[in-house]
Amino acid sequence: MHPHLEQAKQKFAKALEHLHSEFSSIRSGRATPALIEQVKVEAYGAFTPLIELASITAPETRLLVVQPWDKSILKNVEKSLQQANLGASPVIDGQLIRINLPSLSEERRREFVKLVNNKIEETRGVFRHIREEVLKLGKDEKTAGKLPEDEFFGIQKDLQKLVDDNNEKVKKMGEDKEKEIMTI
Repeated sequence: MHPHLEQAKQKFAKALEHLHSEFSSIRSGRATPALIEQVKVEAYGAFTPLIELASITAPETRLLVVQPWDKSILKNVEKSLQQANLGASPVIDGQLIRINLPSLSEERRREFVKLVNNKIEETRGVFRHIREEVLKLGKDEKTAGKLPEDEFFGIQKDLQKLVDDNNEKVKKMGEDKEKEIMTI
């Protein structure tokens, strides 16, 4: 496989990995720690992801429990969670914070599906950018005489297959996430 195609393959994998992490932060019917892991908390003079400051568990389907390792940042964690727009208010309960997530309304579920579709389009845009980048590199090599024309067309064909395969993966991921969101 041509080195440009190898690079493109790695970039596609990173884009899919990023989409997966974006999807994990979109709420479905169940409470998952991924919903709040990346919430930034002001601690020790810097904004730090919550996952680095506390343990996050989901003991029940609609409950998240956050237990900061350093009790002095409890109020900062609560403030950041309030600003995270989760649709639920965090409550300090001694040394930990409880977040009781309400059931999603049909309207809210539809908003999340729109968000999923936006993330899918962003990822497809990244795919288009990667394709254009590889084609430009190939054209430059072809023009410079470093790449035979038939090899360039082979790269184009293989690249399009890569794009199509990854678009299918994104479509399947989107369908799965939409089904998860709309399931009551």
